[in-house]
Amino acid sequence: MTTQLMVQPSSLISSGIRMSEFGNIYLFKFTEELQSRFEELLEKKKTNTLTPEEEAEYVGISELERIFTLINAQLAAKSKWCPNKLDDL
Repeated sequence: MTTQLMVQPSSLISSGIRMSEFGNIYLFKFTEELQSRFEELLEKKKTNTLTPEEEAEYVGISELERIFTLINAQLAAKSKWCPNKLDDL
């Protein structure tokens, strides 16, 4: 098993997350600064030029993105707004 170091996703929440209204629900989104940093790290990852510190930051931000994607999908699914909701279920 390989141990992977990462920036703790919870350390990014206070300064890197905002709530955004979407229809009748609020979704979690990255701030412009965190989104920009994530995209910068992603580009460096594609070219295999991340430092170990940047890799840890990238992994932490990626994990936070996965968490919020899951939460936002659940919020949307439970919302009356959700366009994919099937009335017969």
